[in-house]
Amino acid sequence: MEFKNLQYGQSNEILRFIINSGKIDINDVQNCMKEMKRKELLEKHPYKIWQGRDGKWYTYIPDEKKGRIQRERYSRAEIESLIIDYWKTQMENPTIREVFSEWNDRRLELKKISNATHLRNCQIFNRHYGEFGDRKIKAVTEEDFCEFLEEQIADKDLTAKAFSNLKTVTRGLLKRAKKRKLISFNVEELFQELDTSETDFRKVIKEDYQEVFSEEEMPVMVNYLKENLDAKNIGILLMFATGIRVGELVALKHDVFDGNTFKIRRTETRYMGEDGKYAYAVKEFPKSEAGVRTVVIPDDYAWLCSRIKMLNPFGEYVFVDKAGKRMTTNCIRRRLEKNCLKIGIYKKSPHKIRKTYGTILLDHNVDNRFIMEQMGHTDIMCTENHYHRNRRSIDAKTQIISNIPEFQAK
Repeated sequence: MEFKNLQYGQSNEILRFIINSGKIDINDVQNCMKEMKRKELLEKHPYKIWQGRDGKWYTYIPDEKKGRIQRERYSRAEIESLIIDYWKTQMENPTIREVFSEWNDRRLELKKISNATHLRNCQIFNRHYGEFGDRKIKAVTEEDFCEFLEEQIADKDLTAKAFSNLKTVTRGLLKRAKKRKLISFNVEELFQELDTSETDFRKVIKEDYQEVFSEEEMPVMVNYLKENLDAKNIGILLMFATGIRVGELVALKHDVFDGNTFKIRRTETRYMGEDGKYAYAVKEFPKSEAGVRTVVIPDDYAWLCSRIKMLNPFGEYVFVDKAGKRMTTNCIRRRLEKNCLKIGIYKKSPHKIRKTYGTILLDHNVDNRFIMEQMGHTDIMCTENHYHRNRRSIDAKTQIISNIPEFQAK
């Protein structure tokens, strides 16, 4: 019988037989495991072990204040035991940073988060924790964490959203610490006891002209794109016509198009590569479950479909550069910014096209369900609260107000 074909119950039965028959001494196995652990901890030690002229054995032990301190023992076995005890203690009391890395890396390994989320968590942690993150977690109290979080609001001039991101990372690492029994306090109670209010956070005021393309700007931009058609501008036009995310745009493949519709099944994600540089990849799932959708192209923009078929017709992705490499979101973002400068309007990102699209649908009283499907949202209030802006000019607003009978002089 081959061991690789054994069922779980069979392998356990054979193992019990081997142990009970005396083929394996369980004490020998335990001793072997203990010796392997000792060797592992000794290999972790960064300093050499040496014997002095006085016959004693020496090494250095890391020290938080002095960097390192010299230790001595009468035998090599004793100095090795000292080293092993030190590293055992360190493993049982990691730093906040080490617990965070363990939590964040584990979630990535279990595929609970994407590479992009893993990177974002690292950026949030590094921005805030600094020296506090190097403290041993068992030495940090619930009050220490509360004060640290509250101080970050003022120190970093945080918005409510930025503070929410910080709390998410902190809650995650503390739950991991709780699971490992490194802390004893209640994690959720810590957040409930935070002394914060809405007035503590920095308010970000964004004008309508910064957030959407106005009624005057959009036709100018669309005409410019039509007059300067290339792969990037075709992609930007498709965004104006459908409101798709820029990450979804650059992940489009030819097989998702059908008539004047196309399916959203993928998006681009960004993460930190092994070389320490940002890397871009396509994730085989959009931003959320609601992002899985079929998008409709308006009749007057249906001609884009034939132009899209001509882009990289024998390749996998629709939008590629001259070298045949898939375009990234940065390619589209930089082109749109250049286009804004060329036509003389406020520089906007691709997401502002999406906000413009959502605003247009809401302004024309399109059915809420259809808006949610086109936008890939689960709740119409998300579209209303975060995407709906006023695209009218001052003259148009003045005319609307002036036409109200109550405001007309009689």
